[in-house]
Amino acid sequence: MKSHYVFCVSDHTGVTVEAVAKSVLSQFPALEFSLIVLPFVDSPEKAQAAAARIAATPGALVFSTLTDPALRAVLRESCARLFDVFELIAPAVETALGQAATPSGGRTHGMTNNYESRMDAVNFSLALDDGLQPQRLDQADLILVGVSRVGKTPSALYLALQYGLRVANYPLTPDDLAHHSLPGVLLAHLPQLRALTLSAERLATIRQARYPDSRYASLQQCRDELAAAERLFARHALAVLDTTRMSVEEIAARLRHP
Repeated sequence: MKSHYVFCVSDHTGVTVEAVAKSVLSQFPALEFSLIVLPFVDSPEKAQAAAARIAATPGALVFSTLTDPALRAVLRESCARLFDVFELIAPAVETALGQAATPSGGRTHGMTNNYESRMDAVNFSLALDDGLQPQRLDQADLILVGVSRVGKTPSALYLALQYGLRVANYPLTPDDLAHHSLPGVLLAHLPQLRALTLSAERLATIRQARYPDSRYASLQQCRDELAAAERLFARHALAVLDTTRMSVEEIAARLRHP
């Protein structure tokens, strides 16, 4: 199957335009796409280089969040099929607000938590990863619980880095699962707990990659652990998020807005 080349052009990190492109392109599951992110296109020279690269790729699609109209004009010279997020959306927003937009690159990052608070949250999540420092759980915004390898650590770090949330995670060990209640250190923080699970088959695949042919990675062990964990979650009326078919971005969004 032919792969369609898709350029994601940004005057900053490219995270936003890449997310937009992926979201749109996911609506065409019968097609294959190869994404190429071109970040920090913030000068005429860089815009010209991007346009030349795109022009050399026949049939390319281009998603752009360039905010400078002059740079957008350079990009249009590539004659590619261009989907300019600002040109498509900003006029409608201007009409709704009754005010013209003032283009300025990189402002979306100024609308979120500042660098210091996000780095503090990341350091907190690292310090309380995998059940470390349970005496500090009272400082956590969220506490992710689940058996080993259900996605607690990447989700905690993503929430910390993107949203400045102080997120701890606590793995339920086979010893924990043998009891009829969650560990006492968690019971004092039930409102902050968020339970993660996934299919036994997916869990076995993840564990197999790390510890091949071990009991830990066996399908039966995964089934037993997940079933025991879900009984504990039900006993304490915890909402459970099944992460089997979710990206870390989706997991984070659902954890923030359960």
